[in-house]
Amino acid sequence: MKIIISFFVILIGCFSSDCKIDEKSEINAVINQWHKAAADAKYDDYFNLMTNDAIFIGTDATENWNRKEFETFSKPYFDKGKAWTFYPLERNIYIDKSNKMAWFDELLDTSFKICRGSGVLEKVNGKWKIKHYVLSMTIPNETSKEVIAVKDSIESNYIQKLKSKK
Repeated sequence: MKIIISFFVILIGCFSSDCKIDEKSEINAVINQWHKAAADAKYDDYFNLMTNDAIFIGTDATENWNRKEFETFSKPYFDKGKAWTFYPLERNIYIDKSNKMAWFDELLDTSFKICRGSGVLEKVNGKWKIKHYVLSMTIPNETSKEVIAVKDSIESNYIQKLKSKK
């Protein structure tokens, strides 16, 4: 009888806010480890924190990779001993009711100045892994016209190419 009561106490406890706080701490640690693995050029550590079907979307409009493609793209950077360094400035983490999926957004200090990252994590065999990540450069509103002018000459052809695929 004590075992059954203990089970229910634990089960009820996991629906409390404390359980979510613990999960958020775990998720935060995973994202921090992932960023650190890139900064330290630890290829295996970095990719082991991602699901097998992970997607990485970079800052360029052409950068939409599945994990295998992203591994191929990234390998030369890791082999040089330094991939990229992202320092978290701010992060918000959200967890679904099933406690199996989470999503987040973050502001990062990077070589591109402030970037925004957002992603989805999935709990796989009891461990949180990054399933989807999007890295975006932020553009201060007061500079939008100048940035759009630069992008126009580079991206207009790509826009037409994408529209022609429809």
